[in-house]
Amino acid sequence: MRRYAALWTIAAVAALGQQPTFEVASIRSAAQITPELIQAGKLHIGMKIDAGRVDIGYASLRDMVVQAYEVKPYQVAAPDWMAAQRFDILAKMPDGATKEQVPAMLRTLLEDRFKLVAHRENREEAVYSLEVAKNGPKFKEAPPRETPAPDAPPKPEGKADMVINAGDQQVRINRVGGGAGGAQMTMSSAQTGNTKMTVGANGQMHMEMERMTMATLAQTLTPMVDRPVVDHTELKGEFTIALDLSMQDMLQIAGKAGIVGVGAPPTAGIPGGPAAGGFAASDPSGDSIFMSVQQLGLKLEKQKAPIETIVVESASKDPTEN
Repeated sequence: MRRYAALWTIAAVAALGQQPTFEVASIRSAAQITPELIQAGKLHIGMKIDAGRVDIGYASLRDMVVQAYEVKPYQVAAPDWMAAQRFDILAKMPDGATKEQVPAMLRTLLEDRFKLVAHRENREEAVYSLEVAKNGPKFKEAPPRETPAPDAPPKPEGKADMVINAGDQQVRINRVGGGAGGAQMTMSSAQTGNTKMTVGANGQMHMEMERMTMATLAQTLTPMVDRPVVDHTELKGEFTIALDLSMQDMLQIAGKAGIVGVGAPPTAGIPGGPAAGGFAASDPSGDSIFMSVQQLGLKLEKQKAPIETIVVESASKDPTEN
């Protein structure tokens, strides 16, 4: 009897320790993003979960590690090559699986198909601390979100010049006007609401975001500077934020996302935006983002901070066959 009890205990522990897995998953190389593809509104980017199906578009192996371990991009220490090759993944979840289990299933997929080996550790890293400046913030709270009636039908999507399927946060872009050499656009998403963008002839962009938390602002600023931005403002809620960005800032974001090549403005392909060729960054000093943050009544302070880091020990450049 004692022997059977021991066997049952071992079996139970093994069952509890099993990672959830996708029933089936297809991994293919993603097509390169071009201005023509952007203009056609056929971008396939990010993760979308719908009816038991997980659709991941244009993701590098590094991107997938970020999603699988539920961390920010700066929390992954990995070889540079892991950010180069891009993949499309289509996977089926097992019956009864939930959206919350997808990261664990993705970890299992990476370990199985890419032979990923990684571990967590705390590292002392150089960061920018996003803090409230001496005279306080200079922005307002965002308007309250509309709460639809329980029986109200879904609100139909408005017309859009371009739809970017950036995962569950679909982005819809409309051109609302433009002058010589520039453009005006509106962008809408569930996370940040409406964003108005004005692009000048020199590439300078003014962005007004309807709603943004300080954590989201820190995440938005990180690709524009040389180290991670960590929110230490202690400001709670959502706010209406305006940023003035140079083309250098925008190229930095687009380059890190792998969406456009060096020298091509991020609005290339968007109706009314600057053309892809013959463009130079308007602010070689790279200080525009710091000035824009100061105008918000905030500041970026250099600090050292312990950061939980996913350290990739090894991985295969090519997945095993489908």
